Formats: sequence, structure tokens, C-alpha cells
Amino acid sequence: MKKSCLFVLFLSALYSATNAQVKMKADLILINGKVCTVDQKFNYAEAFAVKNGMFAAIGSTDQILKHYNSDSVVDAKGNFVYPGFIDAHCHFFGYALSLREINLTGIRSFKEITGLLLIQQDRYPGEWIVGRGWDQNLWDKKEFPDRTELDILFPERPVVLIRIDGHALLANGEALKRAGIHEQNKFSPGEVEMKNGRMTGILSENAADRMRNTIPLPSKKEQVTLLKWAQSNCFAAGLTGVADAGLDFPVVTFMDSLQQQGTLKMRLYVMLNPNEENIQNFIQEGQVISPMLTIRSIKIYADGSLGSRTALLKSPYSDDPLKTGIQVTSAERIREICELAAKYGYQVNTHAIGDSAVAMVLGIYAEFLKGKNDLRWRIEHAQVVDPWDIYRFGKFSIIPSVQATHATSDMKWAPDRLGKSRIKWAYAYKNLLDQNGWLPNGTDFPIEKISPLLSFYAAVARQDLSGFPEKGFQPENALSREEALRSVTIWAARAGFQEHLTGSIDNGKMADFVIVDRDLMTCPVKEIPLAKVIMTVVGGEKVYKNEK
Repeated sequence: MKKSCLFVLFLSALYSATNAQVKMKADLILINGKVCTVDQKFNYAEAFAVKNGMFAAIGSTDQILKHYNSDSVVDAKGNFVYPGFIDAHCHFFGYALSLREINLTGIRSFKEITGLLLIQQDRYPGEWIVGRGWDQNLWDKKEFPDRTELDILFPERPVVLIRIDGHALLANGEALKRAGIHEQNKFSPGEVEMKNGRMTGILSENAADRMRNTIPLPSKKEQVTLLKWAQSNCFAAGLTGVADAGLDFPVVTFMDSLQQQGTLKMRLYVMLNPNEENIQNFIQEGQVISPMLTIRSIKIYADGSLGSRTALLKSPYSDDPLKTGIQVTSAERIREICELAAKYGYQVNTHAIGDSAVAMVLGIYAEFLKGKNDLRWRIEHAQVVDPWDIYRFGKFSIIPSVQATHATSDMKWAPDRLGKSRIKWAYAYKNLLDQNGWLPNGTDFPIEKISPLLSFYAAVARQDLSGFPEKGFQPENALSREEALRSVTIWAARAGFQEHLTGSIDNGKMADFVIVDRDLMTCPVKEIPLAKVIMTVVGGEKVYKNEK
């Protein structure tokens, strides 16, 4: 009897050992989730295994546990799992630098701004006082401010206050002097605002760029701190990849070194500024493609912004008949850059907000693209499109890259800028989606909040966080929930030629995913902004966990 029992125990142990050997070792296993794969069929699952930073198997919890074991098991506890969110157009490095600036977002008057500057002027080391985020559209007197008071309060310290969209800023006299900007400078009309022969301190587009480039950068050590801070905020929002719209060679190489050290874990899709240093060191050397860093696109500015009245319109602004906007880059220069991109296999991504700028870029692109193609040349923002031009997105496979929260941020004042007929063809995301069957969605942070969930909400609801307007802003151009989710995952990846690498939960793709506390596909629309990110994972590594 005793021998028989021992034999049975031996067989049981042997079976268990054999069974254990059959199981494959995974780096991470997720179980008990409601996994929305965002694959081609928009399938759902419960669990998956991760090996070498990639999804190795997807299925039910029982199936995954039957075939895999791991020292790291994430129990999703019935929460909702999505591919890692991707911001298709933002300013990651610029946002990092903005973390050292005085935050002027939401302030309701210029008097409040000057009071805040006095309180916080010594918040950061350095001689320059820099703030960002003011928006005159929120003030009772909806006019650009003047530098007079800044000159009185800060006669010897340079002060630069950047508008929320980044396309205009206010500089005091000392800052103008440091930047070498004076009445005799040759900028495009409207880029240096003048009243009675005097500079008001308002600069836009190229003049604003010159001022920003004059502000000293923080030390490399401080830049590392700021980038890590920016990355943490992005991970907390569920972002696993960003497309940084407009960088220079030193910044790209610096961030590349941080990625290689493991300090920077965010996947970066870089759009290069078309300057000589980038052309020689990157563009003429070919594409740079790796799991963490992709460099294969050029960023151009065709015009400015609607909020600053520098977006280039076919007809004058409805609330300022003397203005039609500013063309930032000439058509000839845009053609030169497109020719360069075509020669070296680079994507062209052109900022165009006004209907005149959009029409110009569509026409220039068409000269190179000829017809249907898979080059994925993009128009960034595409906020105002003449209905006679919209078909050209589909005819030439031109991709509109939009930011859904711009619609809900601008909707209270944009009709005044554009008038009743023109506004109907602004922020027309559904119409744009229909041209190619897909479109990427971003936030343009730091202009908008870092939140793919708010991008999703704005695309679906066309409302602000208060639920205004009740039926949505031009709701005929809302996206479905599936379309909105694809726009911040697989379509955002596709816009950067990365759909083979990320954007969906598929075997063989990088294991980027996010766990959220509610079902974005079925929860009441008003609850979408309340959704919380529980965990963010990049390449199988947990980079954020909500401890609350």
C-alpha cells in the first residue's frame, strides 16, 4: 500500500514537472483584462503574454496561463486594456522646456498676468522671465496686450510671454533689444506689430521664432531633469509614443543619447526642421528607423494660427477685415523642401491652418504625388478647408493630421474669426476622415493638455468638459468611438510608418499598452473625461502605475 502511494505521488510529480517544462517563460503576463486589441477586426481578449518586449500570445486568461508562466503577472481585475496611446503631433521637447516657465494658462486679464510675474519672477534661476499660455480670447477686452507695463515693471530684465498657441508672444523692450529686433527689421508684414511707429512688443511667426531662439537654453543637466519630468507626465496620461513636430540636430542627438542610456523610454517620431544642419546630418544620410527613434519626416510651416489671426485665409477675417493672415514659408521654399524629401525618401508634414494655406500645400503636394500613393505626406492641423479643396486629400492620398481638442478649445470664438459659412468647413474631422478612410489625432501639447483621453472625448462628443454645447459643436463631424480610438493608436502609428511596430495589441508588435478604469467604447460620453489611467507599459516595462 505504501509503495503504491509513493508511485502515485511520483507519477503526479513527474506529470507536474513535465507540464511545467511545457510552459514557456514570459517576461510579463496580463490576465483578467478586457483587452481591446484595436487590430484589423477590432477583436477583444482577456490576457496576453509578453516576451522580449513584444506581444507573444493573446487569448483568454486560461489559455495564457496554460502555456506561459512569468515572475511578473499583472492582474487587470476586469479593467480595460488598450494599445499604448500615441500623440501624432505634439512638441515634447518644447513642453519639457515649458515646465520651467510661468504658467499663464486660463488667466482672465493682463493685469492678473503682471501680478503673477511679480510674485513668481524669481521662481527659476536666470535673468530671463518667461511665461506661456496667455489667450486674449478669454479676456473682457479681447485684444493683444502691449509691452508698456512690462517695460515699467522690468526695465532691465528681459521678459517674454508666449501666447498659448506658440505663434505669437509679447516681449518687453529689454528682450527686444537682446534679440536685435527693432523697427528697421525686415520681417513679413504683421510679424512685428507696430502702433504709431512704435513696436508694441507683439511678435508672431518668424519674428517670434527669433525671439524664442534668443532665450538661453537650460543646462544639459537641467534639460535631462525637464525631459524626465515631461516623460512622467506623458506616461501618466497613457502615452507610449509621441511625434515631436519640429526639432533640430543637437536636440535630436541629445534625446537619442538619453534613449540609448535608458533615461528616456518614450518612443519618438521626429519631424525635422528644414535647416542646413538637419539636411546634412540627417536627411541626406537617409532615414533613421529603430524601435525607439524614427527620423524620416520634415516639418514645414505654411502659415500661423487662427487665435493669433496669422492663419492664412482666402478672404479676410470676419472680425478683422484688414487681415488675411501670414504666409510663413514661401511656395518656392516649400517646393524645394518637397523636392528634397522626395529625393531622400522623407515624409513632408506641413503646418497649414487657414483655407488658403491648406489649398497652397495641397497644390504643391499634388505636383510631387501625382495621384494615389503611400508616401503619407501630411497636412498638420488642416483646421479650415475650402469645400472645393477637400477632395484633394483623397485624390493624392494626403493625410490630414488633426487635434480634436482644438475644435472644443476654439469653438466659442472661431465663428467670429471665420463667419457663418466658413466655420462649417472648419474642424471637419469626419469629412477629412472620409477622404482616405483614416486620420491621426494628437493634442499639439503644450498648446492643449497632454491627454489622449480628452482627444478621444473631443472627437466623439465635440463638447468641452462642461458638456457645452449640449448637442455638440458641428456634431456632423464627430467621429465614432472606434474611429476615435484608432486615431490615437493604430492610425497615429500609421501616420509615422510605425503600424508594423506599435498601435495595436498584436503578436510580434512591441508590448505597449495602457490599463484604464472604464470602457471607452460603452461608458456614457460624459464619463469619458473622468477615465483614469491605472498603468502604462512600454515594451513590456511598467513605466507608470497609479498608486491612488
